[in-house]
Amino acid sequence: MELESKVSIVTGGGRGIGRAIVLDLAANGADVVFTYRSNIAAAEEVAARVEELGRRGLAVRTDVGDFGAAQSVVTRVMDEFGQLDILVNNAGVNRDGVIWKMSEEQWDAVITTDLKGCFNYIRAAVPILRAQKAGKIVNITSINGLRGKFGQTNYSAAKAGVIGLTKALARELGRSSVNVNAVAPGLIATDMVKEAPEKVKEMALAEIVLGRLGKPEEVAYVVTFLCTEKARHITGEVITVDGGQYI
Repeated sequence: MELESKVSIVTGGGRGIGRAIVLDLAANGADVVFTYRSNIAAAEEVAARVEELGRRGLAVRTDVGDFGAAQSVVTRVMDEFGQLDILVNNAGVNRDGVIWKMSEEQWDAVITTDLKGCFNYIRAAVPILRAQKAGKIVNITSINGLRGKFGQTNYSAAKAGVIGLTKALARELGRSSVNVNAVAPGLIATDMVKEAPEKVKEMALAEIVLGRLGKPEEVAYVVTFLCTEKARHITGEVITVDGGQYI
Protein backbone atom coordinates (compact mmCIF):
# COMPACT_ATOMS: atom_id res chain seq x y z
CA MET A 1 0.00 0.00 0.00
CA GLU A 2 1.15 3.51 -0.86
CA LEU A 3 1.17 4.82 2.73
CA GLU A 4 2.22 1.70 4.63
CA SER A 5 3.92 2.59 7.97
CA LYS A 6 3.00 6.29 7.69
CA VAL A 7 1.35 8.22 10.53
CA SER A 8 -1.04 11.05 9.74
CA ILE A 9 -3.03 13.78 11.47
CA VAL A 10 -6.30 14.96 9.94
CA THR A 11 -8.16 17.86 11.52
CA GLY A 12 -11.94 17.80 11.37
CA GLY A 13 -12.04 14.11 10.56
CA GLY A 14 -15.35 13.14 12.09
CA ARG A 15 -17.62 13.72 9.12
CA GLY A 16 -17.90 14.93 5.54
CA ILE A 17 -14.72 15.46 3.57
CA GLY A 18 -12.57 14.91 6.65
CA ARG A 19 -14.13 11.52 7.31
CA ALA A 20 -13.52 10.48 3.71
CA ILE A 21 -9.88 11.59 3.96
CA VAL A 22 -9.33 9.65 7.19
CA LEU A 23 -10.76 6.46 5.69
CA ASP A 24 -8.89 6.76 2.39
CA LEU A 25 -5.56 7.37 4.12
CA ALA A 26 -6.21 4.30 6.27
CA ALA A 27 -7.25 2.24 3.23
CA ASN A 28 -3.87 3.10 1.73
CA GLY A 29 -1.94 1.96 4.79
CA ALA A 30 -1.62 4.98 7.09
CA ASP A 31 -2.39 5.13 10.79
CA VAL A 32 -4.64 8.13 11.38
CA VAL A 33 -5.10 10.48 14.32
CA PHE A 34 -7.98 12.84 13.67
CA THR A 35 -9.58 15.69 15.55
CA TYR A 36 -13.25 16.43 15.96
CA ARG A 37 -15.23 19.15 17.71
CA SER A 38 -18.42 17.71 19.19
CA ASN A 39 -19.99 14.62 17.59
CA ILE A 40 -18.59 11.80 19.72
CA ALA A 41 -20.67 9.04 18.10
CA ALA A 42 -19.56 10.01 14.59
CA ALA A 43 -15.91 10.17 15.66
CA GLU A 44 -16.07 6.77 17.33
CA GLU A 45 -17.60 5.30 14.17
CA VAL A 46 -14.77 6.68 12.04
CA ALA A 47 -12.10 5.40 14.44
CA ALA A 48 -13.73 1.96 14.40
CA ARG A 49 -13.73 1.95 10.59
CA VAL A 50 -10.02 2.74 10.59
CA GLU A 51 -9.39 -0.22 12.88
CA GLU A 52 -11.48 -2.45 10.58
CA LEU A 53 -9.12 -1.45 7.78
CA GLY A 54 -6.25 -2.84 9.83
CA ARG A 55 -4.77 0.50 10.84
CA ARG A 56 -4.55 2.37 14.13
CA GLY A 57 -7.17 5.09 14.52
CA LEU A 58 -7.36 7.68 17.27
CA ALA A 59 -10.07 10.34 17.65
CA VAL A 60 -9.17 13.43 19.68
CA ARG A 61 -11.84 15.90 20.74
CA THR A 62 -10.42 19.41 20.56
CA ASP A 63 -10.82 22.92 19.17
CA VAL A 64 -8.43 23.42 16.25
CA GLY A 65 -8.39 27.15 17.00
CA ASP A 66 -6.59 26.47 20.29
CA PHE A 67 -2.84 26.88 19.74
CA GLY A 68 -1.80 25.00 22.86
CA ALA A 69 -4.18 22.13 22.14
CA ALA A 70 -2.64 21.65 18.70
CA GLN A 71 0.79 21.28 20.27
CA SER A 72 -0.65 18.75 22.71
CA VAL A 73 -2.17 16.68 19.90
CA VAL A 74 1.13 16.55 18.01
CA THR A 75 3.01 15.68 21.19
CA ARG A 76 0.54 12.88 21.87
CA VAL A 77 1.01 11.51 18.36
CA MET A 78 4.77 11.40 18.83
CA ASP A 79 4.42 9.78 22.26
CA GLU A 80 1.95 7.11 21.12
CA PHE A 81 2.96 6.51 17.50
CA GLY A 82 6.61 7.56 17.50
CA GLN A 83 6.47 9.46 14.23
CA LEU A 84 4.52 11.94 12.11
CA ASP A 85 4.59 11.90 8.32
CA ILE A 86 1.40 13.55 7.07
CA LEU A 87 -0.68 16.55 8.16
CA VAL A 88 -4.04 17.31 6.55
CA ASN A 89 -5.64 20.56 7.69
CA ASN A 90 -9.28 20.00 6.89
CA ALA A 91 -11.31 21.45 9.78
CA GLY A 92 -13.57 24.28 8.72
CA VAL A 93 -16.77 26.13 9.53
CA ASN A 94 -18.88 28.76 7.83
CA ARG A 95 -20.94 31.59 9.29
CA ASP A 96 -22.43 33.18 6.19
CA GLY A 97 -23.81 36.69 5.88
CA VAL A 98 -23.28 39.85 3.86
CA ILE A 99 -20.57 42.06 5.28
CA TRP A 100 -22.94 44.85 6.38
CA LYS A 101 -24.77 42.38 8.60
CA MET A 102 -21.83 40.26 9.71
CA SER A 103 -21.00 40.20 13.41
CA GLU A 104 -17.53 40.09 14.88
CA GLU A 105 -18.35 36.60 16.19
CA GLN A 106 -19.18 35.38 12.67
CA TRP A 107 -15.91 36.76 11.34
CA ASP A 108 -13.74 35.48 14.18
CA ALA A 109 -15.28 31.99 14.24
CA VAL A 110 -14.40 31.35 10.60
CA ILE A 111 -10.95 32.95 10.62
CA THR A 112 -10.01 31.15 13.84
CA THR A 113 -11.05 27.70 12.67
CA ASP A 114 -10.37 27.82 8.94
CA LEU A 115 -7.12 29.81 8.88
CA LYS A 116 -5.61 29.99 12.36
CA GLY A 117 -6.39 26.29 12.82
CA CYS A 118 -4.09 25.53 9.88
CA PHE A 119 -1.33 27.65 11.39
CA ASN A 120 -1.71 25.99 14.79
CA TYR A 121 -1.15 22.46 13.50
CA ILE A 122 1.51 23.47 10.99
CA ARG A 123 3.44 25.28 13.72
CA ALA A 124 3.30 22.20 15.94
CA ALA A 125 4.20 19.70 13.21
CA VAL A 126 6.81 21.51 11.13
CA PRO A 127 9.76 21.14 13.55
CA ILE A 128 9.29 17.36 13.34
CA LEU A 129 8.98 17.30 9.55
CA ARG A 130 11.99 19.59 9.08
CA ALA A 131 14.15 17.51 11.39
CA GLN A 132 13.39 14.30 9.49
CA LYS A 133 13.62 16.08 6.11
CA ALA A 134 10.44 14.43 4.90
CA GLY A 135 6.71 14.93 5.14
CA LYS A 136 3.50 15.94 3.43
CA ILE A 137 1.16 18.80 4.33
CA VAL A 138 -2.18 19.18 2.56
CA ASN A 139 -4.44 22.12 3.37
CA ILE A 140 -8.11 22.06 2.40
CA THR A 141 -9.14 25.40 0.95
CA SER A 142 -12.09 26.14 -1.39
CA ILE A 143 -12.79 27.48 -4.84
CA ASN A 144 -14.34 30.42 -2.99
CA GLY A 145 -10.86 31.24 -1.73
CA LEU A 146 -9.82 31.56 -5.38
CA ARG A 147 -12.70 33.74 -6.54
CA GLY A 148 -14.64 35.14 -3.58
CA LYS A 149 -18.30 34.41 -2.87
CA PHE A 150 -21.22 36.75 -2.15
CA GLY A 151 -22.26 36.35 1.48
CA GLN A 152 -19.00 34.65 2.43
CA THR A 153 -16.44 37.39 2.93
CA ASN A 154 -15.19 35.69 6.10
CA TYR A 155 -15.01 32.23 4.52
CA SER A 156 -13.49 33.51 1.27
CA ALA A 157 -10.90 35.52 3.18
CA ALA A 158 -9.96 32.55 5.35
CA LYS A 159 -9.69 30.16 2.42
CA ALA A 160 -7.70 32.67 0.37
CA GLY A 161 -5.41 32.95 3.38
CA VAL A 162 -4.96 29.18 3.36
CA ILE A 163 -3.82 29.39 -0.25
CA GLY A 164 -1.27 32.09 0.57
CA LEU A 165 -0.12 30.10 3.59
CA THR A 166 0.31 27.00 1.42
CA LYS A 167 2.42 28.74 -1.20
CA ALA A 168 4.64 30.55 1.31
CA LEU A 169 5.10 27.40 3.37
CA ALA A 170 6.03 25.40 0.28
CA ARG A 171 8.87 27.86 -0.30
CA GLU A 172 10.01 27.67 3.31
CA LEU A 173 9.98 23.87 3.53
CA GLY A 174 11.16 22.90 0.06
CA ARG A 175 14.80 22.48 1.07
CA SER A 176 13.63 20.20 3.87
CA SER A 177 11.93 17.89 1.34
CA VAL A 178 8.49 18.61 2.78
CA ASN A 179 5.72 18.93 0.19
CA VAL A 180 2.97 21.46 0.88
CA ASN A 181 -0.14 21.61 -1.29
CA ALA A 182 -3.78 22.65 -1.12
CA VAL A 183 -6.97 21.08 -2.41
CA ALA A 184 -9.87 23.37 -3.30
CA PRO A 185 -13.23 21.58 -3.39
CA GLY A 186 -16.27 23.06 -5.05
CA LEU A 187 -19.78 22.03 -4.09
CA ILE A 188 -19.47 18.66 -2.34
CA ALA A 189 -22.30 16.53 -0.91
CA THR A 190 -21.58 17.12 2.79
CA ASP A 191 -23.85 17.95 5.71
CA MET A 192 -22.75 21.59 5.42
CA VAL A 193 -23.96 21.74 1.81
CA LYS A 194 -27.15 19.78 2.48
CA GLU A 195 -28.13 22.39 5.07
CA ALA A 196 -27.76 25.25 2.57
CA PRO A 197 -30.91 26.89 1.12
CA GLU A 198 -32.24 25.13 -1.99
CA LYS A 199 -31.90 28.29 -4.10
CA VAL A 200 -28.22 28.55 -3.20
CA LYS A 201 -27.61 24.92 -4.16
CA GLU A 202 -29.49 25.31 -7.44
CA MET A 203 -27.39 28.35 -8.39
CA ALA A 204 -24.18 26.51 -7.55
CA LEU A 205 -25.22 23.40 -9.48
CA ALA A 206 -25.82 25.55 -12.54
CA GLU A 207 -22.12 26.49 -12.48
CA ILE A 208 -20.85 22.90 -12.40
CA VAL A 209 -19.86 21.66 -15.85
CA LEU A 210 -20.30 18.00 -14.86
CA GLY A 211 -23.81 18.78 -13.60
CA ARG A 212 -23.66 17.15 -10.18
CA LEU A 213 -22.38 17.55 -6.64
CA GLY A 214 -18.97 16.13 -5.90
CA LYS A 215 -18.54 13.28 -3.44
CA PRO A 216 -16.35 13.55 -0.32
CA GLU A 217 -14.41 10.52 -1.53
CA GLU A 218 -13.47 12.34 -4.73
CA VAL A 219 -11.72 15.00 -2.67
CA ALA A 220 -10.11 12.35 -0.47
CA TYR A 221 -8.56 10.55 -3.44
CA VAL A 222 -6.70 13.70 -4.46
CA VAL A 223 -5.52 14.35 -0.89
CA THR A 224 -4.22 10.79 -0.58
CA PHE A 225 -2.37 11.09 -3.89
CA LEU A 226 -0.62 14.25 -2.67
CA CYS A 227 0.49 12.32 0.43
CA THR A 228 2.20 9.59 -1.61
CA GLU A 229 5.65 9.50 -3.15
CA LYS A 230 4.04 9.67 -6.58
CA ALA A 231 3.46 13.36 -5.81
CA ARG A 232 6.97 14.03 -4.52
CA HIS A 233 7.69 16.66 -7.20
CA ILE A 234 4.47 18.60 -6.59
CA THR A 235 4.55 21.44 -4.08
CA GLY A 236 2.91 24.84 -3.68
CA GLU A 237 -0.03 23.81 -5.85
CA VAL A 238 -3.77 24.35 -5.45
CA ILE A 239 -5.77 21.54 -7.04
CA THR A 240 -9.47 22.14 -7.61
CA VAL A 241 -11.95 19.28 -7.21
CA ASP A 242 -15.11 20.95 -8.41
CA GLY A 243 -16.51 19.32 -11.53
CA GLY A 244 -15.53 22.38 -13.53
CA GLN A 245 -17.31 24.87 -11.28
CA TYR A 246 -14.33 27.26 -11.33
CA ILE A 247 -13.53 27.10 -15.06
